[in-house]
Amino acid sequence: MSKLGQVVESVEKYNNFVLDQVKRARTDEKFGRELLGRWNDVKAKIPVTRTPTGLPLPRLALPEINEPGEIARYLFGEGLPGEFPYLNAAYREMYLEPVREIESFEKKSGKIDRKIPQAEEPTRLFSGLMLAEDTNERFHYLTRHQRTHRLSTAFDGPTLYGIDSDADGVFGKIGEGGVAIDTVEDMVRLYDGFDLGSLNFSASMTISGPAPIIMAMYIAAAKRRFGPKVAPKLRGTIQADIFKEVQAQNETIFPIEPSLRFLTDMVEFTTREMPRWYPISISGYHIGEAGSTPVQQAAYTLSNGFAYAEMFAARGISVDQFGSRLSFFLDCGLDAEYIALARVSRRIWAIGMRDVFCAGPKAQLFKLHTQTSGRSLIAAEFKNNLTRTAAELVLAYMNATNSCHSNSADEPFTTPSEEWIRLAAHGQAILLEESGIFKHTMNMLSGSPGMKAVERAVETAILDEFREIERLGGVLAAVEERYQRSQIQNAAHRYEQQIYDGTRPIIGLNRYRDGDDEIPDVKLARTPRSKQQLQIDRLAKFKKKNAEKAKRALDKLAEVVERGENFFPTLLEAVEVCSLGQITGRLQEVVGRFRPMV
Repeated sequence: MSKLGQVVESVEKYNNFVLDQVKRARTDEKFGRELLGRWNDVKAKIPVTRTPTGLPLPRLALPEINEPGEIARYLFGEGLPGEFPYLNAAYREMYLEPVREIESFEKKSGKIDRKIPQAEEPTRLFSGLMLAEDTNERFHYLTRHQRTHRLSTAFDGPTLYGIDSDADGVFGKIGEGGVAIDTVEDMVRLYDGFDLGSLNFSASMTISGPAPIIMAMYIAAAKRRFGPKVAPKLRGTIQADIFKEVQAQNETIFPIEPSLRFLTDMVEFTTREMPRWYPISISGYHIGEAGSTPVQQAAYTLSNGFAYAEMFAARGISVDQFGSRLSFFLDCGLDAEYIALARVSRRIWAIGMRDVFCAGPKAQLFKLHTQTSGRSLIAAEFKNNLTRTAAELVLAYMNATNSCHSNSADEPFTTPSEEWIRLAAHGQAILLEESGIFKHTMNMLSGSPGMKAVERAVETAILDEFREIERLGGVLAAVEERYQRSQIQNAAHRYEQQIYDGTRPIIGLNRYRDGDDEIPDVKLARTPRSKQQLQIDRLAKFKKKNAEKAKRALDKLAEVVERGENFFPTLLEAVEVCSLGQITGRLQEVVGRFRPMV
């Protein structure tokens, strides 16, 4: 039985354990009294805060129960926020304003004479357009009103495939749909003006195939600006998820096995040298965008995560080292499953990591970034996308996501404009800061009968998917059989068919349409030819300046790979003098090219 099969058994075993604890609490008087005492102690210690209107609210909402069996079901089956199995939240408090003392608040007639320190915002802002300096300008615009700078970067097509901007047939794609990055000098420009080593800064890079090369460029760029000792201070994540690429996207540049080897080399280096960095974001978002059902998205993401854990452990990396450095990425659409999808994923991950991989508490945490669904955005009457995204944000925060990105309403047409991206960011600010839904009380919307019903159904369905992957021989064997890919394609076809026949209502498209088919006047973001030529000219200058050094660096890199050593330290040297395309091309000479699965 593979590790994934063991995870299925561990979840089922844990569910039976919870039932046993419920029975024990009802038959063992001493145990029942202990649980009731703990429950009452927890409730007594919950701080009370007041809303701006003066209403007193507990900082943590708990169900109104005093029967030992139901207390056992809650404590063991769900856990308090920040406690195993983390169904309610990975951390004790999330999104809450700092505590305001009621007595002080009342004495000052509701006035506060000092500024209350604020926690880090969960909002992560996403951008990537034209050249590095253009994206940098957008980053500074987006972070103008943020206390903490949490930036996520989109790369253009050539960069995603490890191709230089001067490659044949690439010119028109330079800077389209993301930022063009060819060299370490581009990376310096990309984050210019941001303190990369600050506690208040984190970078996320949405790239997988050439992720180790881009990661090495980021480290090298940080060292150029802040010195050689900055690497341990760098904070953020890079996507680097090869499994989801071959399952859903095909943005892979090396065969699967070398890709996984290069990824593991990077993980081994960063877990040792960069304690604040998450070297892989295990991504269901792109699986969802490719057409999967919500359950498939969660099941494939979780199973991929367990496969990576098995792979890293086999390299000899401590599970408590790499486990605490794993992060996850799911989308959030409007299907009912999203009411509890992330909550259930958090619980399954915690049980599997603890009981199968023997991980400690920090490595049990399913630390999640959520993005509202791009697939749900519709060109027809596109302003309705504001409402869709707002509803998805509520669902994401109901699931206690650790960070969140909200899509812009104009994305069906173009890279978001400043107007629409500002509205998307304000959607989160309104929800978290202006409204009182999340900032006063943890568990404000958790635990309804409907949510519990969805949790049970989703967990059962995810475990069924695990069983099928296990039957096929595990994640890698299932990938080779094209199982995940075929299931995603089938679900995507069913989704489109439901829209076509009206069983899936899409407001403004197949229901309540006003008959106006005119294309809205939306300004398209395009990269001027002059900027595309500038990128090529810069690249030519870089290559000419470093021609001799690049040859030696590429030879050394190829030798290290051929010897089977960890290539990442040598890659850090190579990116100083070699372009992305030069490194990719030389590595492909050694390990081959990925052949897309169709």
